[in-house]
Amino acid sequence: MRDADLMLQRVDPEYASRAAANSVHFLLARPGHETDQDTYVETCMANGCELNAIGAYGWYHVSALRKARRLAAAGLHDSTRNRLALSALADEAFAVHFLRDAFASGHVAGTRGDAALRKGTHDYYNEYGPEVHSWDGRSMILKGDAWMRDEDHARAARAVRTSFEQFLDAAGGRGPVNDFRFIETAGVTPDTLDTCILESMPERTIEPGVGRLLTKILVTTPVPGLAEGEGELPRFRAEIGPFIGVVPAARAAMLFGGFGEVQDFSGAVGGLEVSVRLGLGLDGVMNESGDALVFLDLGFRLDAASSSNLTEEEGFETFGSIFAAIPSRSAFTTRVRMPFWLLPFDLILAAPILLPTDPEAYTRMAVMAGNSGLLPWQAGMATSFGRFQFTLGREVGVSLFGYFKRPDRLLITYGKPGDADAVLVSLRSVQLEFPVLEYMPFRTFSADQGTSLMIQLYGAVDIPSIVSDPSPRDAPLPDTQSVWQIGLRAAFRWRHYF
Repeated sequence: MRDADLMLQRVDPEYASRAAANSVHFLLARPGHETDQDTYVETCMANGCELNAIGAYGWYHVSALRKARRLAAAGLHDSTRNRLALSALADEAFAVHFLRDAFASGHVAGTRGDAALRKGTHDYYNEYGPEVHSWDGRSMILKGDAWMRDEDHARAARAVRTSFEQFLDAAGGRGPVNDFRFIETAGVTPDTLDTCILESMPERTIEPGVGRLLTKILVTTPVPGLAEGEGELPRFRAEIGPFIGVVPAARAAMLFGGFGEVQDFSGAVGGLEVSVRLGLGLDGVMNESGDALVFLDLGFRLDAASSSNLTEEEGFETFGSIFAAIPSRSAFTTRVRMPFWLLPFDLILAAPILLPTDPEAYTRMAVMAGNSGLLPWQAGMATSFGRFQFTLGREVGVSLFGYFKRPDRLLITYGKPGDADAVLVSLRSVQLEFPVLEYMPFRTFSADQGTSLMIQLYGAVDIPSIVSDPSPRDAPLPDTQSVWQIGLRAAFRWRHYF
């Protein structure tokens, strides 16, 4: 499902955005619990009714029947018959697309509200499968779309078979469809009802009795959920829209050296942090492989002293963290994340150029960026035990050490290895962090809040920016180097959506 969506997005740049135009793939909610099937079908196809799956199926199935009935007549030229047959098949195939949607549980719950509520409800019921009843009274538990099972496929196939049987009977001049006198003469081109743009059913005259043909097919489809009010199915929201959040995190990293040029030995360091997050949630707009998440973090971080000492000479380990190569430090932190099309932050660079000149091109670029970008190697991989994603370039963290109240004071060695000396200095540094791989073992979501655990494998570099105030004062300022590290960061993410 993930790979198919990504391939379709590359063929059709408007593939993802077009789905939000209307609710044509969903069943219309019933106005009340006493609504019978005949009334429901008439409502779905009535002029001005919200575009819906049953209405679209009925429209194109009737178009196919009209063409098929004309095929059964004698006297057609071969070229006309060929064109008519192809257009009739096109209409029926397109109709069946909406008939199958009627058996996806996420489409049965009914749709209303904003995009986040519609998608969240759709995804929840498709995955967990509510118990529903068909119009002929049969109980069933349905799932749908990427969670479709063999039994779901079999139920939809029976209705599709009945639809094709009617079509073939009409083309062969047999069956009940031949008892009707069609009002309109069928053309030789496919129907042109644009289900990608229209928001309501247009006016159309349906032959008396054709409704009974549709009822025979639709009697096995699930009874849709009730409209808003008493008896409605619960709604769920997807992680779409602006949010504010809090992100506490713990980290552990391996250090490769210290700030002094002669400190080339390794060690470990741990830390805690907490930040406030402002962002725009676009997680999984098309499917669970998508990641169009955008956010900005502002927070505070506290690191413990490193396990490596100022020097590897014997005896220093007895002093604990007093002579740690990097002492306990605090930092102001910020973190930025956004998808990219080909290169990190290219959406920001392209915005001033494309938004005024070609906004549609920029929209297509942004949609593709949110679905793994031009190169599909950043697509998320959802599994039964969590979600994995390669994220290099999508996120960067910045920590400013030594900017809280006063610079950090630490000992830095200088001189030749084996004959080194140390000087106490004030130091400020900037640490740049680049997450490489993410693992999300769980994610939960309610109507307006979301929580998840994210474990990141990252690489970082700590760059000394200011070294001053040596003690003793006549001591030279030591030469410094950047400290490289690789580590794990576990963050608990809480969001409240507006």
